[in-house]
Amino acid sequence: MTLSHFYNFTVHRICSFVLRFCKTTFQSLAMNKSNPVGWFDIHVSNFERAKKFYEDVFILELVELPIQWGKQALFPFSQDSPNISGAIVEKKDMQPSANTTVVYFETEDCLAEEVRIEQAGGKVVQSKISIGEFGYISIFIDSEGNTVGLHSIK
Repeated sequence: MTLSHFYNFTVHRICSFVLRFCKTTFQSLAMNKSNPVGWFDIHVSNFERAKKFYEDVFILELVELPIQWGKQALFPFSQDSPNISGAIVEKKDMQPSANTTVVYFETEDCLAEEVRIEQAGGKVVQSKISIGEFGYISIFIDSEGNTVGLHSIK
């Protein structure tokens, strides 16, 4: 089996798992159509470092999936929540960069996480700014070089 076939097979298995695992959430999103994003993956090159970074910044525990799906860990989620969830996924052959799609994490106040980002090995590149009636955002670079955002109402 070539690396390309293995990659496609692995991606197919992971997607099948995620779809089964989050079926209720995806069905409600499809009917509601108010939340078009249903999942996110943040590609990382150093799994342990990235896992520690996100656990330290958001003060939560990522749940590792079985190794046969590759090294990845899920962010906490609730099927009853209107928000989405996702995972960090180790991709040794991919280099994370600042030019990726930006995922925004909901938070009570962007400043709370900003304080922990640099201590955890990341860098704040845009401190908390107003986006008018929609609240506030911050932008940071994680421990792996990915651009990630924070969003809060206050």
